Amino acid sequence: MLATFAHGFRLARAGWTLMRQNILPPPPADAPVPGLARLAFRIAAFRPFSSNRAGADARIGAAMSRLGPSYIKLGQFLATRPDLIGTDMAAALSRLHDKLPPFSQAEAETIIARELDRPCAEVFTTFSSAVAAASIAQVHKARLKAKSPAGRTVAVKLLRPGIEKRFARDLDDFFFAARLVERFAASTRRLRPIASVETLKATVDMELDLRLEAAALSEMAENIKHDPKFRVPKVDWDHTSKRVLTTQWIDGIPLNDIARLKKAGHDLPALGETVIQSFLRHAMRDGFFHGDMHQGNLFVDRQGCLVAVDLGIMGRLSPKDRRFLAEILHGFITRNYRHLAQVHFDAGYVPNDQSVENFAQALRAIGEPLLDLPAEEISMGRLLEQLFQVTGQFNMQTQPQLLLLQKTMVVVEGVARSLNNRLNMWEVSEPVVREWMEQRLGPEGRIQDAAEGAVTLARFMADLPDLLGSAERALQAVGEADGGTRAPQPGKVAPSVRAALWTAAAALVVIALAQFL
Repeated sequence: MLATFAHGFRLARAGWTLMRQNILPPPPADAPVPGLARLAFRIAAFRPFSSNRAGADARIGAAMSRLGPSYIKLGQFLATRPDLIGTDMAAALSRLHDKLPPFSQAEAETIIARELDRPCAEVFTTFSSAVAAASIAQVHKARLKAKSPAGRTVAVKLLRPGIEKRFARDLDDFFFAARLVERFAASTRRLRPIASVETLKATVDMELDLRLEAAALSEMAENIKHDPKFRVPKVDWDHTSKRVLTTQWIDGIPLNDIARLKKAGHDLPALGETVIQSFLRHAMRDGFFHGDMHQGNLFVDRQGCLVAVDLGIMGRLSPKDRRFLAEILHGFITRNYRHLAQVHFDAGYVPNDQSVENFAQALRAIGEPLLDLPAEEISMGRLLEQLFQVTGQFNMQTQPQLLLLQKTMVVVEGVARSLNNRLNMWEVSEPVVREWMEQRLGPEGRIQDAAEGAVTLARFMADLPDLLGSAERALQAVGEADGGTRAPQPGKVAPSVRAALWTAAAALVVIALAQFL
């Protein structure tokens, strides 16, 4: 009971803050909202209490900063859910900056000493004040006494003191709210609020262990070692722990400094194409992509290579989801709406009681107006916005594993357009999508699938004697439990039963072989 009261009090405080900033809109007149809640909205809108005169971005930033780091992360996450909060609010939240005042230099040096078992002065010859501070961590520029694989000049990322406890408390509040919503608002269950909070928690848990970010940097570096235009900083594992991450310092121009990029002679349209194609290549080829690719996390080095930092938020796609992404993009590019609709059904994203033809018609209504627009007006964001509207019409459940992909795709599009406002998303995406389709669905892909199938079959064949033995023992136990004359003698199985088991096993082998021959 006490915990319920605490959840309710903290959520009410958050709601009041959002109402004061005119972020949480008043409910419609016909909505079944308690009178006390309506009164709260009226009080919050009263001029002495209201702070709603600023622009939407400023009001959202002020409210989230006041509520704390967890709400900043929640706001960024909700930017992926226009189906929950509406497209206008999602667009405003997508511009929410993850910036907070830094914690003190003394606290930073204490963290270094505790985590690395040595005073800061014994590890670094110089250790600057914070050069960037966000909701979860802040970054310092430092110079190591001894050269490491990352070099002497390094970036040192430190978790905020006490951040784990703060997130744990606020996430408990979010789960409490999601359970209430699913319980009392049946229409929202399709949107899976609890699963969405679980996705947010999984993302935050990864960010709260900097060793996992170091591992993400290492994995991505391995994936992209043959990509000439994209790289990530090297990790200094000797000076990395759960609360400290040390990496190569990147001397480059941030992608949001257009004037400096032009002055340095970089090809902005080419950089825009690299941003889009790199993201798609990582998502489809590797199934592992940077989930926070805004301009502040992307730099251009002296060689014109794109360098990504801050890999705390990473997305993963299963082979099924990678194929779904590729076929979705390919279907819109080629305007094959019937196939595009069938892909949704085959993936299980549209219930089988819906019509493939009607869904294809809805997809055509989305694709045709967008594809005929001038290059500078073709928007992945608008495409996703309309797809979200279709999900409700066809009773489609939210797919949490695709939320980060959708959000990142919109952010990446915005970054690319800031470099080239006439960029054609479909033309830039088409070579990467076509390459993936040829590799995975063409002869090369079939050979790879056959090889993977052969390995699976070999494992199955190796386990087959044990499986048959287990089946015989199970049948024997069932017969003995039956207690009648039909029970086989102990340790024996009727020849007809044994023959049936081997026949079934042979049939499974034939089916497996047929899948890749």
